[in-house]
Amino acid sequence: MSVFTHLVAELGRLLEPVLAESATAAAIVLFTVLVRLALHPLSRAAFRGATPVAGCLPTLLQLPVFFVMYQVFSSSEVAGEANELLGHRLFAAPLGSRWADALGEGGLFGAQGLVFLGLFAAVGVVAAWSAVRGRRAAAAAPAVPVLPVAGPRGGKAVPGKAVPGGAKGGSRGARAGAGAGRAGAPVELSAEQQAAMRKLGGVLPLLSFGTLVTSAVVPLAAGLYLLTTTAWSVAERAWLQHRKDRAARADGTAEDVAAAGRAAG
Repeated sequence: MSVFTHLVAELGRLLEPVLAESATAAAIVLFTVLVRLALHPLSRAAFRGATPVAGCLPTLLQLPVFFVMYQVFSSSEVAGEANELLGHRLFAAPLGSRWADALGEGGLFGAQGLVFLGLFAAVGVVAAWSAVRGRRAAAAAPAVPVLPVAGPRGGKAVPGKAVPGGAKGGSRGARAGAGAGRAGAPVELSAEQQAAMRKLGGVLPLLSFGTLVTSAVVPLAAGLYLLTTTAWSVAERAWLQHRKDRAARADGTAEDVAAAGRAAG
């Protein structure tokens, strides 16, 4: 924790001539951006294999950072010395205070309460943006085809079911399925599994609103971290999706030009 405290304090001192008392709050935002920049290659790799749970690994890797942030702004001492960061503020609200503390100081619309309301509004906007993009992505995701598998004794094909190995037809289907597996065929999904995946893709974005609840019970500094990292995640995925769509359009244009050339030739 002492390393983190020293780093944030130094960043705050660099920003203090411009931002005065809110310099440490800005330093927390800058620190969060640096963490996300370090994790960006991992986020890109997760996006290339996009699934409804893509990006979970970068989130898990941030948990230790968040816990350190929480501990630092919840402790009166760090490494046996007084925690100097607790006296720093974001406007009127101390970075170590919680929403309950702000309500006790001046009520919902007091000086500190307004800082927390601004934080909640920003977190809510980011969560709504994430939910809308997530639902659109889930709706636009192409359905995975259900591959028919030969039934027992050469009977009617049964989608997404295993083939008994004892029957002749089943043995042929099993051997064909094994060959297809070796050739890299996609995993078979039943219609029920596809529907469940679509529902999961629609529900997961709503988890972003959990950040709103968390920011109400953690210190203000930890709430700033949550706001910054969540906004970064949504913006990062939007940018990666934009690049992917642009590359797909460019590939389509190149294929059309090539096809037109072949037709003309």
